[in-house]
Amino acid sequence: MTDRLPGAVEGFILQWGDLGGKWGVNRSIGQIHAFLYLADRPLTADDIAERLGMARSNVSNSIKELLAWNLIRRVPKMNDRREHFEAETDVWEIAARIAAGRKAREIDPALSALRSCVSEAEGDPAVSDETRQRLQNMLDFTASVDSWYSQMLSMPQSKRQMILKLGSKIVSFLPGGKDKD
Repeated sequence: MTDRLPGAVEGFILQWGDLGGKWGVNRSIGQIHAFLYLADRPLTADDIAERLGMARSNVSNSIKELLAWNLIRRVPKMNDRREHFEAETDVWEIAARIAAGRKAREIDPALSALRSCVSEAEGDPAVSDETRQRLQNMLDFTASVDSWYSQMLSMPQSKRQMILKLGSKIVSFLPGGKDKD
């Protein structure tokens, strides 16, 4: 990084980038997202490359990925032909967008594959009843996760916040549920 960023800012950018790697996202993408999230104004790709000491091509590719995830947006500036970018700053909206992206990239294809496998196994006498049942169990579980994801994503943010704050206490509202606290 060229000009020294405040320690907390630099630390967040570096840690967010490292976490991105654990989530299957390129470290540069995570760092750029963190930098734009903390930025107090929209920035150009050149601004980002210079401040983070990254190659301009790396920044461009990372910006495309962040735009695809809908985590950043283009912001027009009067009398400036360059593209400027800013990040979504509502953490609940960021979480919802990441969840929607992960659902589309991970859960939807898994559901499709499992449905195909279950269907194929039904007509195949070489597949044991136990194997068919295990495939069906996996499909049922994945379909339940998909349904839960869809419910959470369609729910108003205020309700998601309440559910998260309730945590395990929500069990007490279920039939036979008891709060263990």
